[in-house]
Amino acid sequence: MVLNKETESEPWVYSHIRTAFAVLTHFICVGFTVFITVLSRPGSSLFSWHPFFMTLSFSFFMTEAILLFSPQGSLIRKFPHKTKGRVHWILQSACLCCAILGVTAIIYNKYLNDKPHFTSWHGLLGVITVFVVVWQSLAAVPLIYHSLVKGWSLAKLKRYHAASGLVTYLLGSISLLFGLNSTWFTASVSGYAWYLSALCPALTALVVMNQVTGAYMARKRLQS
Repeated sequence: MVLNKETESEPWVYSHIRTAFAVLTHFICVGFTVFITVLSRPGSSLFSWHPFFMTLSFSFFMTEAILLFSPQGSLIRKFPHKTKGRVHWILQSACLCCAILGVTAIIYNKYLNDKPHFTSWHGLLGVITVFVVVWQSLAAVPLIYHSLVKGWSLAKLKRYHAASGLVTYLLGSISLLFGLNSTWFTASVSGYAWYLSALCPALTALVVMNQVTGAYMARKRLQS
């Protein structure tokens, strides 16, 4: 309700620009995920499951889970907030499962090929991001079962969850960008296609950052 009022008072052109970018983000997260799926050909090798699951996790599930709360880009905008929360929980659970499967695939692949683990920025940041996703998911449990925590208001928990969620999403986006610099990806994609690929996680990260920070600033202005 608060966000809707803030959106209605927003200049017409800004509202339409936000809507256009939100819609574009849906197409980007789906298109980028399909592109990596075709490129990796999941099932062709053990390694192929790593880029597939990690892209599915962060580019698709986590992006869509956050966009559910976008005033302009939510696919279930007219549904109650409680319903959005449940769908968000389902998508984030899928994100967590895919992230764990993706990191397990690359760890086991390196083990079979007797290669060192986490020797690149992509590998190091990637495993840190997965641990952060696990922590973020566990920390979100009190949002569903508020009786588990005492002395914390639900509003404060939601603010902390949104802030930490944004950090988690940015870590995932940076991990994807580092992955685009890997030998596997650059051997198949180069030139303008590489820059276009890199633009996908960068643009979705900017849209998500704008959504989360915009929602926080809107609440702060209305409370002041």
